[in-house]
Amino acid sequence: MQRYFLEQDAELNQRFFIHSTDDIHHMKNVMRSSEGDKIIVNFNNGAYVSSIITMAESIEIETIELIDLVTELPVHITIASGLLKNDKYEWMIQKATELGAAHFIPFVSERTIIKIDHKKIDKRLERFKKIVKEAAEQSYRQQVPSVSFQPSSRALVKLFDDYDYVLIAYEEEAKAGETRKFHAALNTIVPGSNVLMIFGPEGGLSHDELKLFDVQAIGLGPRILRAETAPLYALSAISYFYELMS
Repeated sequence: MQRYFLEQDAELNQRFFIHSTDDIHHMKNVMRSSEGDKIIVNFNNGAYVSSIITMAESIEIETIELIDLVTELPVHITIASGLLKNDKYEWMIQKATELGAAHFIPFVSERTIIKIDHKKIDKRLERFKKIVKEAAEQSYRQQVPSVSFQPSSRALVKLFDDYDYVLIAYEEEAKAGETRKFHAALNTIVPGSNVLMIFGPEGGLSHDELKLFDVQAIGLGPRILRAETAPLYALSAISYFYELMS
């Protein structure tokens, strides 16, 4: 069954309306849904199998079964990544959503290649949010990751106090043969923690940024990963550590 999201609390046998034009288009023209068809709707307080009651300008549904799902990572991972050129950032957040990231912070690093038009950043964020919503639906996520923008590394540092742990994936650690710090960090991070992981853009983070962040730098294995690949490697390792080794 196809999944959708409604940012409301729900109870059994309760009716709701889907107003999102994207969702309505998908249900009518892509899935070709009809009245009586079943869908899964993720609400704020749980996931329900729901029946389509009417299909008009808005789509009315009724919750008919609460389902017990656990598809979220046991730790809440925020990916702060320097903005990337072309469509690499969009590809990364799509795949990172599938792998369980809870939040994305695109930021302007010292080595960010692309030119940032701050007047158009809201439009870009709306596109990012649409991408992660669709990826969350496709991957049976229970939550849609949030996306927020930071204009500089200094602005990013001001958010550190919101997190229980902050880690930097730094390519120089990998070049030096460091292979233990990431595993050691995961051994200390308890389920339910909020974790910020920072990744540089093409060209990596500068030495000045590393000093500015002043938190533990880790390697991600012996190979040097592309800026769009490194967050996916980290999320995969986290999933394996917490979900497949337990």
